[in-house]
Amino acid sequence: MTNPLLASSGLPDYTSIQPAHAEVAVRYQIDENRRVLHELLAAPTRSFESFIIPFEIQQHRLNRVFAPIAHLNSVVSSEPLRGAYNSCLSLLTEYQTELAQNTQLAAAYAAILSQEASTLSAAQRRVIEHALREFHLAGVSLPDTQKARFKEIMQELTALQASFEEHVLDATQAWSLHIENKEELAGVPAHVQERASTIARERNLTGWVLTLDQPTYLAVVTYGESRWLREQLYMAWVTRASDQTPSTPEFNNTEVILKILKRRQEAAELLGFSHYADVSLATKMAPDAASVLTFLKDLSAHYVPAARAEFAALEQFAEGPLSAWDVSYYAEKKLQKEHSVSEEALRPWFPLSTVLNGLFEIANRLFGITVTEKLGVPMWHADARYYEVYAADQSLIGGFYTDLHARENKRGGAWMSDLIGRLNLGGQHAYPVAHLVCNFSPPSPPAVSLLTHRDVVTLFHEFGHTLHHLLTQVDFPSLAGISGVAWDAVELPSQLMENWAWHARTLPLISSHVETGEPLPADRLKALLGSRTFHAGLAAVRQLEFAMMDFELHARSAPEQGAELQQLIEVVRTRVSAIRPPAYNRQAHSFTHIFAGGYAAGYYSYKWAEVLAADAFAAFTAAGVFDRPVAERFQREVLSQGGVVDQMNAFVAFRGRKPEVAALLRQEGIAA
Repeated sequence: MTNPLLASSGLPDYTSIQPAHAEVAVRYQIDENRRVLHELLAAPTRSFESFIIPFEIQQHRLNRVFAPIAHLNSVVSSEPLRGAYNSCLSLLTEYQTELAQNTQLAAAYAAILSQEASTLSAAQRRVIEHALREFHLAGVSLPDTQKARFKEIMQELTALQASFEEHVLDATQAWSLHIENKEELAGVPAHVQERASTIARERNLTGWVLTLDQPTYLAVVTYGESRWLREQLYMAWVTRASDQTPSTPEFNNTEVILKILKRRQEAAELLGFSHYADVSLATKMAPDAASVLTFLKDLSAHYVPAARAEFAALEQFAEGPLSAWDVSYYAEKKLQKEHSVSEEALRPWFPLSTVLNGLFEIANRLFGITVTEKLGVPMWHADARYYEVYAADQSLIGGFYTDLHARENKRGGAWMSDLIGRLNLGGQHAYPVAHLVCNFSPPSPPAVSLLTHRDVVTLFHEFGHTLHHLLTQVDFPSLAGISGVAWDAVELPSQLMENWAWHARTLPLISSHVETGEPLPADRLKALLGSRTFHAGLAAVRQLEFAMMDFELHARSAPEQGAELQQLIEVVRTRVSAIRPPAYNRQAHSFTHIFAGGYAAGYYSYKWAEVLAADAFAAFTAAGVFDRPVAERFQREVLSQGGVVDQMNAFVAFRGRKPEVAALLRQEGIAA
């Protein structure tokens, strides 16, 4: 059997990849990597060129094999694919821990650093230093029994985190609400009703079936006039995969969360740390836990009073007390009254094709790149597209896929993932390639896909990550793009790009009426720009609540019971929330960022990077939103550097000083 995952060049043949290919390919490549490493360690002499470069190449090959498997599991999940993915995860975790605990390998890196210290480039030195840090964080110096336990913990965490994400997806897809009275859908956008009607027909039902995909949920709680309907969707959303959904007890994540926290704490203690937060911070810009807590506390001092004042004003506007499922509905009405802006009303001005063309034009003006769709590339779904990216001299830089609409068996949210990292070593070369994935409302045939402005901001955000991956000039895969970048700096390029979705000079580039082709009218443009700071306090404290909950869960002993977990969450909410959720709220049970993703004890990174991004964008607004010298400096000092430089030093090289929080407060209209 020819295995498409083992192709050593070009793009994956997504039409040919089957679940049966996955474990076979991963096992084969891991065995190859082990064979090469054995030969490298057996060689009589070792140098950066003869040892580390071949090792980097082998690791790049393994990542290239697994990345398509992980991607497919996220966008076209199925039981066979899920099983194959989990088997591969187990193999990879075992292999990566085995590498990171290999004392011979660690000694080889340390010896090369010592022997070649005077001749190593900055990038070469960073490759070694980064690896040595990873050896330390994997317990390379632990006694054998503790090493073995650490390895077991990593395997257990891999399985637990995969289960957490599967439970969220399964619980989301298991819920639906059959509506037979059209009056209950009053206010719900027509395109959502049309999709609900289609789903009902597919299930041989009359009326409408609402599902729990994110576009449907947001549409109902924002526009649905039926308070009962809003509460049904809200309750289903915030109790996904929890003890509050007795109809699907098999998806309850309570015990999974407790086990994840316990295993992370045990791993931290094995490594000599007090708690897992310290393990997390070993690879971040923030120096220690106290600095993170001070940062969050300082932001809270600005945002909490603003958020509580905003909520009080919203209740005054609504002429009565509001429950959590009322907030988005009345906020939208208040926004329309004060700024004459409605996300749904703006959809006709944001056809997906127009937004993409405008986004690519903005990237061209800033960084001199050209983005061109390439046809005939094998895809996993009809929604997917592939784009090539060229430099100003027409040389190929890399490429990226898009998959932008919500559907069944696709993970919710939006993300950029690394498919192929940049490689330029040992006579081998690979262009960087990424996946850019969102979950926008699918068009109702034969309609054009229309975005809300919120969707536009999301697309710009993920494209910022994509640029970070593509515009790297680092030749070593372990440090290229976002690899090796401090996690609390990874969001800088993405959050910086959001600003171009909010600027008077750029909005005409990304908006044109789907029927008339006219740009966003001046009055609507002015209203949209004026709405940017609307409820900025409420939006910020929601992020601060998540960040504090995440950090405090990981900066102490793990809770033993679900009640203890919920009590800690309630303490955080009391401290920073403006809106008191109902007792059944279990938002943590679907918090994939920290229990299945890479943000454990790092969710604060979003606010941390917002400070960096707002301050960075201030440099653009001072010089001109399309100022090429500023853009070139950002590309040179930040986007191209990957993990080679310290991220604070990179920011200072771009901005000329350390970041200041005042720029973010000004941007969001919060009094300093």
